[in-house]
Amino acid sequence: MTTTLPAYDEVVARFEPVIGLETHVELGTNTKMFCGCPTDFGGEPNTRVCPVCLGLPGSLPVANKAAIEATVRIGLALNCSIASWCRFARKNYFYPDMPKNFQISQYDEPLCVDGYLDVEVNGETVRIGIERVHLEEDTGKTLHVGGATGRIHGATESLVDYNRAGIPLVEIVTKPIPGTGALAPEVARAYVTELRDVLRSLGVSDVRMEEGSLRCDVNTSLNLPGAEWGTRTETKNVNSLRSVERAVRSEMLRQASVLDAGGRITQETRHFHEETGDTTPGRSKETATDYRYFPEPDLVPVAPDPAWVAELKAALPELPRLHRRRLQQEWGLSDLDMQSVLNAGAVELIEATIAAGTTPAAARKWWLGELSRRANETGVELADVGATPAQVAELQGLVDAGKLNDKLARTVLEGVVAGEGSPTEIMTDRGLEVVSDTGALTAAVDEAIAANPDIADKIRSGKVAAAGALVGAVMKTTRGQADAKTVRELILSRLGAS
Repeated sequence: MTTTLPAYDEVVARFEPVIGLETHVELGTNTKMFCGCPTDFGGEPNTRVCPVCLGLPGSLPVANKAAIEATVRIGLALNCSIASWCRFARKNYFYPDMPKNFQISQYDEPLCVDGYLDVEVNGETVRIGIERVHLEEDTGKTLHVGGATGRIHGATESLVDYNRAGIPLVEIVTKPIPGTGALAPEVARAYVTELRDVLRSLGVSDVRMEEGSLRCDVNTSLNLPGAEWGTRTETKNVNSLRSVERAVRSEMLRQASVLDAGGRITQETRHFHEETGDTTPGRSKETATDYRYFPEPDLVPVAPDPAWVAELKAALPELPRLHRRRLQQEWGLSDLDMQSVLNAGAVELIEATIAAGTTPAAARKWWLGELSRRANETGVELADVGATPAQVAELQGLVDAGKLNDKLARTVLEGVVAGEGSPTEIMTDRGLEVVSDTGALTAAVDEAIAANPDIADKIRSGKVAAAGALVGAVMKTTRGQADAKTVRELILSRLGAS
């Protein structure tokens, strides 16, 4: 039976959403969390394993110092307090991709607590409270074969790859986020976007959502104004920024439909479907009691030296929000212009193009103009459109040198995006360079004058603005390759109007 969902505006007029996000980040360490197995992505299944990460009897874990350091740096960047003493715990539950049938994690004594991250949404700053940042190990990966959806329902067999099991995994948990109203989906996306940028600036992870190194669990609930918060659902493993926003919106609509029909929301995990934007039930959500946490007996507690933590804090890089604010001032952009750059995902591309030798205005023109249009048409991210910052800077350099005009430059850019080579190579191979030699242009100028005697007479009588029509005629004859300034000078000279 098909359920008709209410309109989004109607939902936010009657209900108040509360969201929360649990983000899992695979750290970019060379080895796993508790053993020496490599962590690089890919490889034949079950080739990056050992007795420790497979949970074989008699094997003992040893904590990865680099992972602890990376977690502390993440906590500091998120304005958290760093624990002076904490320890790992065993989180017990059975999954086929959990080799030991428990996960080494942190429970009541996390490494980092009580922080925040500020994000910009519609020109307003929203402060997202951070409940905790803790360190654990990732699970393996299960592949369900034979079904239509790639999930266990309908599959004929399941395969398990333990290469990922034991990779250092940081979980960043927000506090509940009420009061966002209709902007709840956008706030969720803005938070994950900003968090990804922070993690990338720290160099602790490649944060590739498509490869699973950044995954987000999205918690959503609805309540009537003034009432207690509703029962939340947890949409698991959402793996794109767009899908984070869609998952919140989808759950708000679904939950409103259930409540309107007199039903109750079940606390459960749910699966998000990219192709439809819908969520479907997963499993009932366990509580902390269900996991039977207890201290991990095979690992000593972690007690970060305050002096070491202070050194890490002092060495933090400029964080993205401050970095963007500085760039905005250097580039001379208004808040609205900078927001356009952010919306296009072009900050780093423009910055790299400027570093390659062009101006902020020129870099912004190409990335927010022609290249953004092409990215939208082809449905790819701007960074994957086919041109590099160095190539864009080279293209603008040819324009600045007078070798290309804007029209020819766009033609050259087409070749760059198509993979034909560098801008200079394409310009040379196609013979697109601007013609500025007066000898080569004189014949075209004389032809235009002869073909348009009435316009020539106007110019002779002092109406030099009419020269634009003859310039256009010469440009057409030369397929846009004539230097317009040189052509104008020649026309006025030939007609005695210079």
